[in-house]
Amino acid sequence: MWFAGPARLVPEAGRPSAHRLGFHLEPGMRVGLFGGSFNPAHEGHAHVAETALHRLNLDKVIWLVSPQNPLKSSRETRPLAERMGEARRWARGSSMIVSDAETRLGSQYTIDTLRVLKARFPGVKFVWVMGADSLATFHRWRGWTQIMREVPVAVVSRPWAALKARSSPAARRFAFARRPASAAATIADADVPAWVYLTGPLNFASSTALRARQTKG
Repeated sequence: MWFAGPARLVPEAGRPSAHRLGFHLEPGMRVGLFGGSFNPAHEGHAHVAETALHRLNLDKVIWLVSPQNPLKSSRETRPLAERMGEARRWARGSSMIVSDAETRLGSQYTIDTLRVLKARFPGVKFVWVMGADSLATFHRWRGWTQIMREVPVAVVSRPWAALKARSSPAARRFAFARRPASAAATIADADVPAWVYLTGPLNFASSTALRARQTKG
Protein backbone atom coordinates (compact mmCIF):
# COMPACT_ATOMS: atom_id res chain seq x y z
CA MET A 1 0.00 0.00 0.00
CA TRP A 2 1.33 3.41 -0.91
CA PHE A 3 1.11 5.94 1.89
CA ALA A 4 1.70 9.61 1.25
CA GLY A 5 0.64 10.81 4.68
CA PRO A 6 -0.28 14.32 5.74
CA ALA A 7 2.58 16.79 5.75
CA ARG A 8 2.57 19.51 8.33
CA LEU A 9 4.20 22.92 8.03
CA VAL A 10 7.21 23.61 10.22
CA PRO A 11 6.49 26.32 12.82
CA GLU A 12 9.47 28.35 11.68
CA ALA A 13 8.35 31.69 13.15
CA GLY A 14 9.67 32.33 16.63
CA ARG A 15 12.58 29.91 16.34
CA PRO A 16 15.73 32.12 16.45
CA SER A 17 18.01 29.41 15.07
CA ALA A 18 15.82 29.13 11.97
CA HIS A 19 17.08 32.53 10.85
CA ARG A 20 20.72 31.39 10.89
CA LEU A 21 21.07 28.36 8.68
CA GLY A 22 24.82 28.71 8.22
CA PHE A 23 24.79 29.12 4.44
CA HIS A 24 23.70 31.65 1.85
CA LEU A 25 22.30 30.91 -1.60
CA GLU A 26 21.75 33.28 -4.51
CA PRO A 27 18.78 33.21 -6.94
CA GLY A 28 19.59 31.19 -10.03
CA MET A 29 21.91 28.79 -8.22
CA ARG A 30 21.42 25.08 -8.82
CA VAL A 31 21.61 23.31 -5.47
CA GLY A 32 21.41 19.64 -4.57
CA LEU A 33 19.90 18.74 -1.19
CA PHE A 34 21.40 15.49 0.06
CA GLY A 35 19.64 14.42 3.24
CA GLY A 36 20.38 11.57 5.60
CA SER A 37 21.43 10.40 9.03
CA PHE A 38 25.07 9.96 7.94
CA ASN A 39 25.46 7.52 10.80
CA PRO A 40 28.34 7.56 10.06
CA ALA A 41 29.15 9.31 6.81
CA HIS A 42 31.40 7.36 4.44
CA GLU A 43 32.89 7.33 0.96
CA GLY A 44 29.64 5.99 -0.49
CA HIS A 45 27.90 9.19 0.58
CA ALA A 46 30.70 11.23 -0.98
CA HIS A 47 30.27 9.24 -4.19
CA VAL A 48 26.55 10.07 -4.34
CA ALA A 49 27.16 13.76 -3.61
CA GLU A 50 30.00 14.12 -6.11
CA THR A 51 28.12 12.24 -8.81
CA ALA A 52 25.16 14.57 -8.34
CA LEU A 53 27.37 17.67 -8.32
CA HIS A 54 28.95 16.88 -11.67
CA ARG A 55 26.21 15.01 -13.53
CA LEU A 56 23.45 17.48 -12.57
CA ASN A 57 25.60 20.56 -13.23
CA LEU A 58 25.06 21.88 -9.70
CA ASP A 59 26.66 24.85 -7.99
CA LYS A 60 26.40 23.36 -4.50
CA VAL A 61 25.42 20.18 -2.72
CA ILE A 62 24.14 20.63 0.84
CA TRP A 63 24.47 17.59 3.10
CA LEU A 64 21.42 17.88 5.37
CA VAL A 65 22.36 15.89 8.48
CA SER A 66 19.06 14.92 10.06
CA PRO A 67 18.55 15.24 13.84
CA GLN A 68 16.83 11.83 13.84
CA ASN A 69 15.48 9.67 11.02
CA PRO A 70 11.84 8.85 11.94
CA LEU A 71 12.25 5.42 10.34
CA LYS A 72 15.31 4.46 12.40
CA SER A 73 15.96 3.76 16.06
CA SER A 74 17.27 6.68 18.09
CA ARG A 75 19.32 4.20 20.15
CA GLU A 76 21.52 3.51 17.13
CA THR A 77 21.89 7.15 16.07
CA ARG A 78 25.06 8.88 17.12
CA PRO A 79 25.06 12.46 18.46
CA LEU A 80 24.48 15.12 15.81
CA ALA A 81 27.85 16.83 16.38
CA GLU A 82 29.66 13.54 15.80
CA ARG A 83 27.75 12.83 12.59
CA MET A 84 28.33 16.40 11.37
CA GLY A 85 32.05 15.98 11.94
CA GLU A 86 32.14 12.71 10.00
CA ALA A 87 30.19 14.28 7.13
CA ARG A 88 32.67 17.16 6.91
CA ARG A 89 35.49 14.64 6.48
CA TRP A 90 33.89 13.37 3.27
CA ALA A 91 32.21 16.53 1.92
CA ARG A 92 35.32 17.83 0.18
CA GLY A 93 35.63 21.11 -1.68
CA SER A 94 33.92 24.49 -1.60
CA SER A 95 30.91 23.14 -3.52
CA MET A 96 29.99 20.87 -0.58
CA ILE A 97 28.18 22.24 2.47
CA VAL A 98 27.42 20.22 5.61
CA SER A 99 24.42 21.63 7.45
CA ASP A 100 22.29 21.03 10.54
CA ALA A 101 19.50 23.13 9.01
CA GLU A 102 16.81 20.61 9.92
CA THR A 103 17.76 20.84 13.60
CA ARG A 104 17.75 24.64 13.42
CA LEU A 105 14.36 24.64 11.71
CA GLY A 106 12.87 22.02 13.97
CA SER A 107 12.09 19.94 10.89
CA GLN A 108 11.73 16.18 11.19
CA TYR A 109 10.44 15.46 7.70
CA THR A 110 11.93 16.17 4.29
CA ILE A 111 8.73 17.68 2.91
CA ASP A 112 8.80 20.33 5.64
CA THR A 113 12.46 21.10 5.00
CA LEU A 114 11.90 21.51 1.27
CA ARG A 115 9.02 23.91 1.71
CA VAL A 116 10.90 26.10 4.15
CA LEU A 117 14.07 26.24 2.03
CA LYS A 118 12.09 27.05 -1.12
CA ALA A 119 10.37 29.91 0.71
CA ARG A 120 13.64 31.12 2.25
CA PHE A 121 15.58 31.06 -1.03
CA PRO A 122 13.24 32.03 -3.86
CA GLY A 123 14.81 31.64 -7.27
CA VAL A 124 17.17 28.86 -6.19
CA LYS A 125 16.76 25.68 -8.24
CA PHE A 126 16.76 22.84 -5.74
CA VAL A 127 17.14 19.13 -6.56
CA TRP A 128 16.61 16.40 -3.98
CA VAL A 129 19.51 13.93 -4.16
CA MET A 130 19.43 10.38 -2.80
CA GLY A 131 20.97 6.97 -3.29
CA ALA A 132 19.04 4.15 -4.93
CA ASP A 133 18.71 2.42 -1.55
CA SER A 134 16.61 5.38 -0.38
CA LEU A 135 14.38 5.22 -3.46
CA ALA A 136 13.60 1.59 -2.60
CA THR A 137 11.95 2.71 0.65
CA PHE A 138 10.89 6.21 -0.44
CA HIS A 139 7.18 5.28 -0.25
CA ARG A 140 7.54 5.05 3.54
CA TRP A 141 8.55 8.71 3.85
CA ARG A 142 6.03 11.21 5.15
CA GLY A 143 4.56 13.13 2.21
CA TRP A 144 6.63 11.28 -0.41
CA THR A 145 4.26 12.03 -3.27
CA GLN A 146 4.36 15.69 -2.28
CA ILE A 147 8.17 15.65 -2.25
CA MET A 148 8.12 14.49 -5.87
CA ARG A 149 5.94 17.45 -6.73
CA GLU A 150 8.01 20.01 -4.81
CA VAL A 151 11.41 19.63 -6.49
CA PRO A 152 13.10 17.48 -9.15
CA VAL A 153 14.71 14.33 -7.74
CA ALA A 154 18.00 12.67 -8.68
CA VAL A 155 18.71 9.06 -7.70
CA VAL A 156 22.28 7.75 -7.79
CA SER A 157 22.78 4.00 -8.21
CA ARG A 158 23.98 2.08 -5.14
CA PRO A 159 25.17 -1.54 -4.81
CA TRP A 160 22.48 -4.21 -4.37
CA ALA A 161 19.70 -1.62 -4.61
CA ALA A 162 19.18 -1.15 -8.35
CA LEU A 163 16.44 -3.75 -8.82
CA LYS A 164 14.52 -2.82 -5.68
CA ALA A 165 14.80 0.88 -6.51
CA ARG A 166 13.61 0.61 -10.10
CA SER A 167 10.66 -1.60 -9.13
CA SER A 168 9.77 0.33 -5.98
CA PRO A 169 6.32 1.87 -5.41
CA ALA A 170 7.79 5.35 -5.92
CA ALA A 171 9.47 4.44 -9.21
CA ARG A 172 6.26 2.83 -10.50
CA ARG A 173 3.98 5.60 -9.25
CA PHE A 174 6.09 8.26 -10.99
CA ALA A 175 7.27 6.26 -13.99
CA PHE A 176 5.70 8.88 -16.25
CA ALA A 177 7.96 11.56 -14.74
CA ARG A 178 11.28 9.77 -15.18
CA ARG A 179 13.74 11.58 -17.45
CA PRO A 180 16.60 9.87 -19.32
CA ALA A 181 20.06 10.04 -17.80
CA SER A 182 21.11 12.16 -20.77
CA ALA A 183 18.85 14.90 -19.38
CA ALA A 184 20.55 14.93 -15.97
CA ALA A 185 22.35 18.24 -16.54
CA THR A 186 19.02 20.03 -17.03
CA ILE A 187 16.91 18.25 -14.38
CA ALA A 188 17.14 21.29 -12.08
CA ASP A 189 15.21 23.27 -14.69
CA ALA A 190 12.52 20.63 -15.22
CA ASP A 191 8.88 21.08 -14.33
CA VAL A 192 7.91 18.79 -11.46
CA PRO A 193 7.34 15.98 -11.05
CA ALA A 194 10.60 14.95 -12.70
CA TRP A 195 13.30 12.52 -11.65
CA VAL A 196 16.39 10.91 -13.10
CA TYR A 197 18.26 7.70 -12.28
CA LEU A 198 22.04 7.91 -12.61
CA THR A 199 24.21 4.84 -13.07
CA GLY A 200 27.97 4.60 -13.04
CA PRO A 201 30.82 3.11 -11.03
CA LEU A 202 29.47 1.73 -7.75
CA ASN A 203 30.85 2.40 -4.28
CA PHE A 204 30.24 -0.44 -1.82
CA ALA A 205 30.68 1.44 1.48
CA SER A 206 27.68 1.44 3.82
CA SER A 207 26.91 2.94 7.22
CA THR A 208 25.49 -0.37 8.48
CA ALA A 209 28.70 -2.24 7.68
CA LEU A 210 30.84 0.49 9.22
CA ARG A 211 28.84 0.45 12.46
CA ALA A 212 29.12 -3.34 12.62
CA ARG A 213 32.91 -3.24 12.21
CA GLN A 214 33.26 -0.46 14.78
CA THR A 215 31.13 -2.40 17.27
CA LYS A 216 33.32 -5.49 16.84
CA GLY A 217 36.41 -3.32 17.20
